[in-house]
Amino acid sequence: MNHIEQLQANIAPQRNKLLSHAIYKQVNTLEQLQKFAEHHVFAVWDFMSLLKALQVNLTCTTTPWVPVGNPNTRYLINEIVLGEETDVDQFGERYSHYELYLKAMKELGASTEKVEQFVSGIDKSVSIHEQINKLDVAASVKDFLNYTFDIVNNAPSHVIAAVFTFGREDLIPDMFLAFIKELSAEHPEKIATFKYYIERHIEVDGDHHGQLAMQMIEELCGDDKQKWEEATTAAAKSLEMRYQLWDGILAN
Repeated sequence: MNHIEQLQANIAPQRNKLLSHAIYKQVNTLEQLQKFAEHHVFAVWDFMSLLKALQVNLTCTTTPWVPVGNPNTRYLINEIVLGEETDVDQFGERYSHYELYLKAMKELGASTEKVEQFVSGIDKSVSIHEQINKLDVAASVKDFLNYTFDIVNNAPSHVIAAVFTFGREDLIPDMFLAFIKELSAEHPEKIATFKYYIERHIEVDGDHHGQLAMQMIEELCGDDKQKWEEATTAAAKSLEMRYQLWDGILAN
């Protein structure tokens, strides 16, 4: 078993627990899906900051340009950034995955007011944790965001990469996808973009981007046992934080 396979085996209990969460059975109406999206959108948004933290750490994002790090690692993260920041919707229009999710929410009838006000009002001169803690959202959302930005601001690149790769959007069980397809058949005008978003993430994050991200972790950890242990711990913790986020949705 190689290093990445060992990491996946070590976090399998947390992953399986998450995929069996009660939320996937209890979100079974349009109204419940709206509430789900109003919480989940914050996780979609903060994913982009994990992405950009990796790009900042692993490539040159300032001028004058100088070569930074390993060219193969630069390729891997830039390839992922291209897809996450400038993907296409079902009509071929360009969107970041966050902006596509907002589009899906608006079609769905979910409110985007809190997240859009928060994102548009971010002040980079003020601690992001201070701004998160002022949000009028569930404590589970704040805890999730605070964990992400602890990682973004303080963790080494191999840990950021582990959280980015193993704690995110390919975690969609078949049962939940089947519900989305059924709801789409009943309300095609409301669910089309949300269904596309979910299927697109399973396709991209679970396949192409997932493979690139795992190659990136292998490049960053190499044969360093401590780095692999740190990456494994962070990946497991990110799954636990997602589980708590799902708990929070059910509790509200």
